[in-house]
Amino acid sequence: MSIYAEKSEGEYKTVNPGMYVARCISMIEIGTIKEKFQDQEKTLQKVMIRWELPTEKTVFDPVKGEEPFSVSKKYTLSMHEKSTLRKDLESWRGRGFTEAEAQKFDITKLLGVPCNLNIIHKPSQLNPGRTMTIISSISPLMKGQTCPDQINPTKVLSYDNFNWDLFNSLSDYTKDLIKSSVEFQMMQEPSLVRDHETGNDEINDYDGHSDGLPF
Repeated sequence: MSIYAEKSEGEYKTVNPGMYVARCISMIEIGTIKEKFQDQEKTLQKVMIRWELPTEKTVFDPVKGEEPFSVSKKYTLSMHEKSTLRKDLESWRGRGFTEAEAQKFDITKLLGVPCNLNIIHKPSQLNPGRTMTIISSISPLMKGQTCPDQINPTKVLSYDNFNWDLFNSLSDYTKDLIKSSVEFQMMQEPSLVRDHETGNDEINDYDGHSDGLPF
């Protein structure tokens, strides 16, 4: 008689498409990695931003009980006028950046800031049969609208003060992205000098406030 231990894939849960109130809770610096875009390979500096959906909860782990869904989006760290990050930030705060403002912007100012996320579904190319949750647009809260208090802790991973416990808690996909970065490899071999192209604009700090939002 044999007793087999089998690997369980678990139930994959995604939030339904729609518009949701959300709050920015996580900022993960991926670093400088290579990506293919329109059959061209580029080296770009990337960050992953995550939001929790405090009104949408489910049980991911029976031990923990109900927890809010969360969604993330990967950005190139660029405030170029055509960059996705700048377009999403301008939509989020409800007005554009001046060129002076766009010269410097600290994206950690987004942490704790509420918004509305429009979420859609697309078939996953990496995992056939699974659905990708896509943030199609970001907008400010409507007049009179409120966002529930933050549930999950705020998380920031930066190469300035690398948190190994936080790194180890990330998904394998995110950890693999980070491990492939120039910054991570340099951190493992600090004496190694590598030549690389950043392929992105300078990332700076912006201290302005506007329309009730801290950015």
